[in-house]
Amino acid sequence: MNNSKENKKVLLLKYGEVVMKGLNRGYFESLIVKRAKEMLKKAEGNFSLEYAQSTLYISGDEDADIDEAFSILKKLFGIATICIGYQCDKNMDAISACVKENIRSLVGKAKTFKCESKRSNKSFPLKSPEISAEVGGVILDSTHNLQVDVKNPDVTIFVEVREKYAYVHNGGEKGLGGMPSGSAGKGLLLLSGGIDSPVAGFMMSKRGISVDCVYFESPPYTSDNAKQKVIDLASKLAEYNGSLYLNCISVTEIQEQLMKHCDNKLFTVLLRRFMMRLALKHALRIGAQLLITGESIGQVASQTVPAMAVTDAIATIPVIRPCAGLDKEEIVKISRAIGSFDISVLPYDDCCTVFTPKHPNTRPTLEGVLAEEAKLDVEGLVERAFETRTVMEIKP
Repeated sequence: MNNSKENKKVLLLKYGEVVMKGLNRGYFESLIVKRAKEMLKKAEGNFSLEYAQSTLYISGDEDADIDEAFSILKKLFGIATICIGYQCDKNMDAISACVKENIRSLVGKAKTFKCESKRSNKSFPLKSPEISAEVGGVILDSTHNLQVDVKNPDVTIFVEVREKYAYVHNGGEKGLGGMPSGSAGKGLLLLSGGIDSPVAGFMMSKRGISVDCVYFESPPYTSDNAKQKVIDLASKLAEYNGSLYLNCISVTEIQEQLMKHCDNKLFTVLLRRFMMRLALKHALRIGAQLLITGESIGQVASQTVPAMAVTDAIATIPVIRPCAGLDKEEIVKISRAIGSFDISVLPYDDCCTVFTPKHPNTRPTLEGVLAEEAKLDVEGLVERAFETRTVMEIKP
């Protein structure tokens, strides 16, 4: 699992925009560390975390699986880069031995390289360029057909001389960036079974919003498979967001009443206004400061600016649409990257696809919608629908 004590395999997590938070920086850093500890509970072994100079260093005991921890922590918000590195004593003999011993994992299949060094410990006898030159010589002596390219190398080998130890790594992978989960408040995501809403939830979680979800079902028109699909999507979102609550609310009666009494062309916007009422009611109960939806402007006939304006007239807290300015290809790309796409495309209808009108009104007015709602017992429908609410905790 791990290397010897003298040459230890560790993780180095470089902070992103958190470093620019001034006097509040400690608060954001504490949230990153807290979330990292929670995530590491799923990895084999015990881990210790130490922060220094915008980097979180993670090491483990003899049984710790650093590679597994690396895979898990790639889903940690607030991290700009994450890499597997090697910790050794802070002297050139130890650094050179560390580079030589781990040359294959550091260089990989690269044909060209360069070295970059940083010594925050100014008592170290060599300056950064001298460290790089010596390490570069070790690499050249330890490999065949590998050349130096300081302008456009295939790989860069980094040497960091810190207060206690030296670290060697190859830069690793780009992290998710963003802000630590929960640092910007709480939001309620209207989660459907489609591609867009999980992406919207991910994007807001990346900005520090702790996300809970509400799903609107329509039994018997929607199936248990459709509900399980949403549970699976919530589980995928929880891998990034942390534990969340999924609330399921039946809108069957609402849909049937809309079909019976209201203009079919306004069915979708009327249903969305009911969803907004129900989501708002729950958001206020849990202290959520905003609602999140997956709508993208103009993607479908019901997602026009006039339709969104009429829907938002219900809300007394902000309604955020992170996907509003993205096209479908961009949304699908994010969906694939976060692992939700294959779940979203499973062929199970959600309530939004039930009773969908062939020719929806793309330019509804608030006056026209209010006239249709006057035909209904809006308050009674909302209360009865809310009473169907069930809650489940979704853990990563």
